[in-house]
Amino acid sequence: MLESVMLSSGSSMEYVLLKTLVAGTVWNLKDIIPSKSQAEIINAILKILSEVLEMDAGEMVIKMKEADTQRLKTTAETEEILAHANGEDLIEDDEMEEMPHKRKARRKTFISDLLPPTDREVREATALLTAQQTALEMIVNMCYSEDPSDDEWEELSSSDESDAFMETSLSEGSGQLLSPLCLSHEIHSALTNYLIPKKIFEKTAFPNSIAVDICSKNPTWKPLIRKMSTVQCRALVCLQSLVSLLDVEPLGGAPALQALAQHLAQLLFSQPDFAKHVDFLEAISSALRALLQTMASRNISQCLTPDQLVTLCRAGIHSSNVGVRVNVVSILGITGSVLAKEDGTLETLKTIGCFLLEVATQDPSLVVVGEALDALFDVFADGKEAEKASVQIKLLSALKNFQPVFKMKIRKEGRGNYSPDQLCVLDNVKMNLRRFVAYQETVEKRLTT
Repeated sequence: MLESVMLSSGSSMEYVLLKTLVAGTVWNLKDIIPSKSQAEIINAILKILSEVLEMDAGEMVIKMKEADTQRLKTTAETEEILAHANGEDLIEDDEMEEMPHKRKARRKTFISDLLPPTDREVREATALLTAQQTALEMIVNMCYSEDPSDDEWEELSSSDESDAFMETSLSEGSGQLLSPLCLSHEIHSALTNYLIPKKIFEKTAFPNSIAVDICSKNPTWKPLIRKMSTVQCRALVCLQSLVSLLDVEPLGGAPALQALAQHLAQLLFSQPDFAKHVDFLEAISSALRALLQTMASRNISQCLTPDQLVTLCRAGIHSSNVGVRVNVVSILGITGSVLAKEDGTLETLKTIGCFLLEVATQDPSLVVVGEALDALFDVFADGKEAEKASVQIKLLSALKNFQPVFKMKIRKEGRGNYSPDQLCVLDNVKMNLRRFVAYQETVEKRLTT
């Protein structure tokens, strides 16, 4: 039954959504599928997801709205013809005065007045957007070790916005994505063969402006704006997963990664009020974090300018979302550790150091504090420019003063508020802080004597 649905063809978007959901069900059943059939099944699933992601949802919304407008126009013309055929146009003025209630009642029973608030064109557009959102969520689940159970998948797939997706994709309270698996050869091959990374990249763009404008003018269509934005955010999370797992070459090599970084920066900074869109900011900062980490590990030059870095930090550090703050702090650490090895970066390193110190000493979340301290360790661990910057911002004295405060916070706030894994990470940070302070003492002594 499931196989017949996956292999069948249908033109409606509701059928496309059905195929996508069936593909998700088959993925959840993969553990009971014979190993000899695994590659074939995975290939069939990702073929469906590829076809779904290839569709242009913005153009579909525009097309469906035109069809909706034409249908309503045709309906109105048909009603008028029927009204004339019934002789309504021959009614005399005095007869009109005698039957106002009858005429009024007739107008209330026009077909257009009885149409459901969600007509078939809206359903078609909604079905495609939901299918694309589900496809992106499935790809993320393929990349990480904690897949949702059957019950969770059913709930996730039936939710309009799949709000639970971000909660299951992010470890509780930390803003960190789940530990990735090494992609199997079958999944890796299917992802690249069906050009899925390219299609995901295309979905990270902002929704079609014409489609958004059309939807904003009609209450029935307006909810589609949020669904289009949700698809963009899911694509950004999906992009982050692939950047973390795939080798550089399947992603297009170093030039493609640099172009991708510029694309993400353009998306981020083209929105003057990006800090207000928390879901978008969390998704894009996660993608940017993973991309910059991949580029740094392969010595590919970074793309964020100091001004862009400062803008992102000022907005992100004060976000109410823990995940955003963790991502921003990590981006600072990655960028700073690269700059520390270059000449002429003293002022930028000082700015990064001051930002990280502010977060480490003032953020209410110990998870964010731990991330900020780790970032400080990375940035100021090595390099002549980093050593000079650490002395000039008085990093040693600030960390010495904060050390007992951090220990006390872990002792008082740790248990009951954070998971055992988070507490283990915080204990490691505490130990590393002690070592880093000792290292900074030798640096300061050498530079000031």
